[in-house]
Amino acid sequence: MTAGRIGADFGKTRFDDIYDAPDPRAYFRRLAPLDYEIPHHAQEVFRRTRAERAAAAGGPVTVLDLCCSYGINAALLNHDLTLADLYARYTGPEAEALTTAELIERDKAFYAARRRADATPAVGLDTAENAVRYALAVGLLDQAFAENLEHVPPSSALSGAVARTGLITVTGGIGYITHRTVDALLDCARTPLWATAFVLRTVSYEQVIASLAAHGLRTEADRSGTYPQRLFSDAAEQRSAVEQVRLLGEDPAGLEAEGRYHTRLYQSRPYRD
Repeated sequence: MTAGRIGADFGKTRFDDIYDAPDPRAYFRRLAPLDYEIPHHAQEVFRRTRAERAAAAGGPVTVLDLCCSYGINAALLNHDLTLADLYARYTGPEAEALTTAELIERDKAFYAARRRADATPAVGLDTAENAVRYALAVGLLDQAFAENLEHVPPSSALSGAVARTGLITVTGGIGYITHRTVDALLDCARTPLWATAFVLRTVSYEQVIASLAAHGLRTEADRSGTYPQRLFSDAAEQRSAVEQVRLLGEDPAGLEAEGRYHTRLYQSRPYRD
């Protein structure tokens, strides 16, 4: 889930107040009752894809997470942790009593102690300055950028970071960011880029696929199933999602019609790979 509200709203409930707080406690408290779970499903997919990309590159791969928020995907990618661990950590009574500064100091030690041997550099991009600052402060991200590429070109620092990136990841941010952001990033690439995206079924991915293709990447959709994102917040949000899915030619039966957003996984790689 992203911090910015770029592009169409798609009838989704707005949680703007939790996306750019000084730390992630409100984020986890608000999303826990909605069973927000897509980072859990992405964890092993991202780890597996990173390993495949590293094998193709012959060395470690820098990962750029789009709409990175508080660095949750980086936490799960590079540390021996589960999403359930993060919910427990940030919604529990111990965290509630701390100041943000105290939480940051505690989190530095927490994440450092759980760093995986196969951890690789992680770069984050989001429009939420406070969120990316937190992720950088606690060591989840090696570089963090609060930039809106829908409206302005990437900074020279972000361009340099993308030039060293081998894998782009995103969980649910497509729709808030569009092909414009993807084009801007791919224009900065200097090594073969792969992309792994979990895209809500309420959002078309076709323009992004076209942008990826224009930069030499072939995209395949995983048609074996879908990955649930979260419960709908209310009946109005569900009705909107069901309508969007039908407008895109998909069937909501057994998925959105049952009460949850669902995503589809797309993998993009250079044609030669």
